[in-house]
Amino acid sequence: MPQHVNRQGHTLHYLDEGSGPPVILVHGVGSNLHGWDEVLAHLPATRRHLRPDLRGHGRSERVSGPYTLAGMAADIVDLADHLDLNRFALAGFSLGGLIAQRIALDHPGRLSALALLSTIAGRNADERERVLARRDILAREGPLTHLANAVDRWFTPEFVAANPGIIAARRKAAMRNDPACYMAAYNVLAENDLGEQIRRIAAPTLIMTGEHDIGSNARMARFMHERIEGSELHILSGLKHSILLEAPGLVARHLSDFLEAAQAKELK
Repeated sequence: MPQHVNRQGHTLHYLDEGSGPPVILVHGVGSNLHGWDEVLAHLPATRRHLRPDLRGHGRSERVSGPYTLAGMAADIVDLADHLDLNRFALAGFSLGGLIAQRIALDHPGRLSALALLSTIAGRNADERERVLARRDILAREGPLTHLANAVDRWFTPEFVAANPGIIAARRKAAMRNDPACYMAAYNVLAENDLGEQIRRIAAPTLIMTGEHDIGSNARMARFMHERIEGSELHILSGLKHSILLEAPGLVARHLSDFLEAAQAKELK
């Protein structure tokens, strides 16, 4: 399986599939590159899709914390350099979307398009307090059990009832995380917010989240849309956080249409 030892000295595992314009897909905290499997199954085979496991996740090296947003963003840019990708589209889910924002701000010339899925920016005081309180509970009581039992935050009741196998598999996958690595990554999600900077994002941008997502809520999606000039916004009716698993076809359609439009505009 492809692996890369980056300039920070640790090993990142990744998959490199297909051919065509490159798209890097970045997963969220406590997940791994296979979090994109269902969406990828619906995407056209006309692009090159690269999926890294974030540091401390999946088959990447279990790097000790603390992690920083800049460091996690550098992991992705370093992988792009390793693969000689001077320009690429970037899609990030949840923590992956926060990492993608950092890359868009720090390397504006590298991105042909940016997709921010179920992610955060512009938390208000109550939202900051809630995410930090949840971080403290995870640190005090142990993150893996809470992660495995976060079903009501991630999925609609209808999906849970209809897909017990998927829910069981998610719980099993959650328990394979390294607790220290999970907390190091969750701290990055909890403690960072680029809401004051995102007006500077220049890449064509797609913003998408579930209507009933608690942490990466519709208010924040609208906040991003209002501040990133020319961005495209989709609030997915009835859904919670896990849009990649619960509505992969819909996510893939919006993402594919957006990337096609961005590519056509760039070629003009």
